[in-house]
Amino acid sequence: MVVLVEPAGPLNVGSAARLCANFGIVELRLVAPRCDHLGDEARRMAVHAQPLLERAVVFPALAAAIADCRRVVAASGRPEAAPVAVVDPPEAFAWLAAGDGEGDGDGASSAARGPGGSRGPDSPGRHHSPADTPVPATVPKVAALVFGREDRGLSNDELLQAGRVLRIAADPAYTSLNLSHALAIVLYEWHRFHARPSGPGPGPTTALPTPVRRADLEAALADAQALLLEVGFLLPHTAHARMAKVRGLLQRAQIDADEVAMVRGMVRQLRWATDRRTP
Repeated sequence: MVVLVEPAGPLNVGSAARLCANFGIVELRLVAPRCDHLGDEARRMAVHAQPLLERAVVFPALAAAIADCRRVVAASGRPEAAPVAVVDPPEAFAWLAAGDGEGDGDGASSAARGPGGSRGPDSPGRHHSPADTPVPATVPKVAALVFGREDRGLSNDELLQAGRVLRIAADPAYTSLNLSHALAIVLYEWHRFHARPSGPGPGPTTALPTPVRRADLEAALADAQALLLEVGFLLPHTAHARMAKVRGLLQRAQIDADEVAMVRGMVRQLRWATDRRTP
């Protein structure tokens, strides 16, 4: 799926829907859009991808939009160092494609659920135009490509929710790209990557464990933060910055579901032990 964070331009949103249709992406999610994404301007730019635009689901925050995702790649043009691994498109795509077949075992087909793993609002009998038809280049289920705001991109907190940060090579004198232009480049390169005769193929990234769902990781971090505040390891005014370092560490490690369960078990046991000693 493609996720746009706080897009401000309806023309960019309409263009994004059209680009998704061009390159076989069947799900578009919007985080707190600052424009009317179903207005006339967006619809004109979407052209035959209007059904995809109409299906776009709006979320209040990025964490909610990617809660069901295991692999998240965020695009960023910021020159400063990102808090997680910054990679070129081929490496990002190899890691993203390693998510093919990753799911939650609910038996639903990706065609019925969409590449993000969640059911859209369209009913089984709804007519689909050619722009809606999935093609082999779709981003794997439970995976997302995230793009930031037109004026300032993604914040560090948002980049920390991605397993990889993708950077488009541009002239150092002017690295900022229009949102729809950046999306066009990334989706074109993704389509080329997936259309190679050999397919994505095995690579070093495919040996990594399956990343945990974002919602489960965030829940574990929230539990840990609450306990660390209780015992005084974290202070309220520095907790955010210190937990950002923990989040970055776990993102780089690509922690899996079993490891998250272990962390949550440790936190629960430590809380139980702490409560027992409380007079």
